Amino acid sequence: MTPRSQASLRVISDPRPPPILPNAVLGMLIFVVAEAMLFAGLISAFTIVKAGSVGAWPPPGQPRLPAQETLFNTFALLASGAVLWHARRAFQDAPARAVRPLTIAMGLGTFFVLFQGAEWVLLIREGLTLGSSNHGSFFYLIVGAHALHAIGGLAVLGTAWLRLRRGRLAPSFFAAAQTFWLFVVGLWPILYVLVYR
Repeated sequence: MTPRSQASLRVISDPRPPPILPNAVLGMLIFVVAEAMLFAGLISAFTIVKAGSVGAWPPPGQPRLPAQETLFNTFALLASGAVLWHARRAFQDAPARAVRPLTIAMGLGTFFVLFQGAEWVLLIREGLTLGSSNHGSFFYLIVGAHALHAIGGLAVLGTAWLRLRRGRLAPSFFAAAQTFWLFVVGLWPILYVLVYR
C-alpha cells in the first residue's frame, strides 16, 4: 500500500464539539421564549386594566369565572406534563415503553382542552363575551391564546405518537415536543392564578 493510499484511508474527525442541545430543542426553546414574551405582554396589559378599574373586578353584571371547575382541569393538565416527563424517560430506555404514557399524556391534555371549551360555552350563555366588558375581552384573549397553544401542543404530541408507533421518532423531536408541552403546562397555573382569582 502506497503512502498516498494510506492517507486516503484516514478517517477525518470533526474538530467541533457535539452540540449541547439538538437543533430541534434549541429552536423550540427560542420559540418558547418568544411566546413567553407574548404572554408577559398580555398579562401586563390585563394587570394594568384590572388595577385601574373602578369598583369590583369582574365588573358588576358579569358572571364569575368557574375557578373550582377550572382547578380540576388544571390538575389534569399538570398530570399530563408529569406523565409526558415519564414517557420521555421511558423512551430513552426502551422506545416501545413510551407509547402508553404518551397516550395518557395526550388524553389528559385533550380532556383539559375539551372541558375548557365547555366552560367557554357556559360563560358565553351567561353573558361573558369578548364585547361584554374588558374582563370578557382579556379572559378570552389570554385563555384563548393558551388554548391555541394547547391545541398546537397536542398536534405536536400526536405527531410524536405517530412517529413512535412507526418506529421513526427521533429523540430530538420528542425532546422538542416535550419542551413545548411543558411550556403549555407550566404557563397555565400562572394564568389560572392571575385570571381566575
